[in-house]
Amino acid sequence: MQLKEPFCSRCAEPYARHAPGEFLCSNCEGRRWALARVRAAYRAVGTVREVVLRFKYQREYFLRPWLGRWMRDGFRRYYAEERWDALIPVPIHPERRKERGFNQSSEIASWLGAKVGVKVEEGLVRVKATPPQARLRRAERLRNLRGALALAPGFDPRGRRLLLCDDVFTTGATADACARVLKQAGAEEVAALAVARG
Repeated sequence: MQLKEPFCSRCAEPYARHAPGEFLCSNCEGRRWALARVRAAYRAVGTVREVVLRFKYQREYFLRPWLGRWMRDGFRRYYAEERWDALIPVPIHPERRKERGFNQSSEIASWLGAKVGVKVEEGLVRVKATPPQARLRRAERLRNLRGALALAPGFDPRGRRLLLCDDVFTTGATADACARVLKQAGAEEVAALAVARG
C-alpha cells in the first residue's frame, strides 16, 4: 500500500482526514528532533511488511532488489531533486549482524546507491547491544538507544547532507538517535528514507 498525503511533515505519520498544507503530528509537536524529516513510498502492511520480515529474519536475500526498488520509489518521489553527499545505513550491533548474516539497511542502501549514483558510507556504529526496537513501546524505544550509537572511526560528517536508510520507520527513535550523533559531529542536514512507514 502506498503512503499517501496527508501525513506529518516531519515523521510521515499518516493522517486519516483531510489536512490543509503541512502539519506536525502529536508525536512530533514539542519534540526536539535532530532528524529533518523521514519519507517512504509505502506503508508497512500486507505484502510490503511480509517481504521486509522475510528478508530481515528469514534471510531470503533474493528479496533485496524488491526492497531496493521500493526504497528507490521513495527516493525518486521525495529526495531525487536534492543534493545528498552520502547514504548512511542505520547500523546494527556486531552480534546481531553475525547472527543475521548481514545488515538489512546496509544491503538495501547499497542497492539504492548503485542505482541513483549516491555513495553509501557506513558512518555510524552500534556500540551497545540493545533489545530489538520492534518489541518495545515508544517511550522504551527512546530510552533503549541512549549511548547505543557512535560515529564510525574515521567518518567525518562535517558540512555534509546525509540521508539515513532503513527498512522500516515507526516511531523515529532509531533514525533520530542516528541523526543526533551525525548532527553533533557537524552534519549540515540529516534526513531519512525507509522502505516502509510502520
